[in-house]
Amino acid sequence: MTMDLSRRALLLSAATLSGLARAFGDSSKFIPAVVKHAGRWDGRSSGLRRLAWELQGRTSIEVSLEARPIGLDSPKLFDFPFLYLSGEGELPPLTGPEVENLRRYLTFGGFLFADASDGSDGTGFDASFRRELSRVLPQSPLAPLPSSHVVFKSFFLLDSAPGRFLDKPFLEGAQINKRAVVMYSQNDVLGALNRDEAGTWEYEPSPGGAKQREVATRLAINIVMYAMCLDYKDDAVHIKEIMKRRH
Repeated sequence: MTMDLSRRALLLSAATLSGLARAFGDSSKFIPAVVKHAGRWDGRSSGLRRLAWELQGRTSIEVSLEARPIGLDSPKLFDFPFLYLSGEGELPPLTGPEVENLRRYLTFGGFLFADASDGSDGTGFDASFRRELSRVLPQSPLAPLPSSHVVFKSFFLLDSAPGRFLDKPFLEGAQINKRAVVMYSQNDVLGALNRDEAGTWEYEPSPGGAKQREVATRLAINIVMYAMCLDYKDDAVHIKEIMKRRH
């Protein structure tokens, strides 16, 4: 599958505006770009590699297995259609250039998946991420995504949104022109996929164990498919295609 041509064109336009237009040789490849910030930003690098490995094995998307760190103020941000942002504890305040560059990136077709590694609710990463996103997209507040949202059927049919935790039964999204440009989980989705240096699972998902890990993996795949592929249509033809894949 390839990235939506209109979305690629928007990102290319943004890159041109920043004076860094170049060929998008990897535009159809999933490159797990992880946002660097002043806090602990790399705690889920293993989970990103596992996600890329799962995408390689379960879908037709070409992948890069190594996560690429990127600063939000970097002009190279526009090279990546998918960004992952996580943290344990407070997300340090973004600088003015970071806020502006991220706003332009999301407006021109980019996608951000934010993941609270600490499972916080109203404190820690959760409170600080909401604070910073309100600076980036003041007109697009986070809101729960309904179970009918296309992300829950972009590849697998899902009816829940677990991660390492299952504290919140839903994803939240911030939308621009009916497109979810940000998706956010308080359940530490990639924590369920993280492995330690010995290659064993670093965390046991709670309360559902291995079954919850599998659903979290499928959710992560769905999120990437939503970000990378053609916008899915909520019609009978699309549902038929999904059912074929399930069989």
